[in-house]
Amino acid sequence: MSRPVAFNHVGIVVPDLEAAIAWYSDVMGFTLVAGPFDLRDDGPNGAQVLNVLGKNLKHLRQAHMSTANSVGLELFQPVDPAYQKPDHEVEFWRGGFFHICVTDPDVAKLVDRIVATGGTQISDIWPERGAGQPYLMCYCTDPFGNVIEVYSHQYEYMQGHRAAI
Repeated sequence: MSRPVAFNHVGIVVPDLEAAIAWYSDVMGFTLVAGPFDLRDDGPNGAQVLNVLGKNLKHLRQAHMSTANSVGLELFQPVDPAYQKPDHEVEFWRGGFFHICVTDPDVAKLVDRIVATGGTQISDIWPERGAGQPYLMCYCTDPFGNVIEVYSHQYEYMQGHRAAI
């Protein structure tokens, strides 16, 4: 049996890097740890950038933020080619990651803060079925269209009861 690995960071695409840094700092309390940077196909890290992100990349802006439990949030603003907004709020049918989840004991208060600062609430606040506890969840988006799920408790508490259902 292999040992579990730690979750390090998630990368999301935004249309405005400075606005995203400000929003994730003000609303979520995340800390900017590096950036913003400009990455270009002809820059000092051009070969690496092209190798990792593909030959279509000409110019990308990037910043790194950290959450309360030291999980990273890597923000990307495509410049050339330009940012394209997703077609749907929750693209659960497409391959790849479709949301991030944060934990806040006051789900309603965080959802209100998300909405008041340009995000949207896309689901009701729901009790987690079968938990027998006041475990709550809600789906929202940030102002840039990225889906954020809000949990009231840590993942193990929110989902661990399912083994008994």
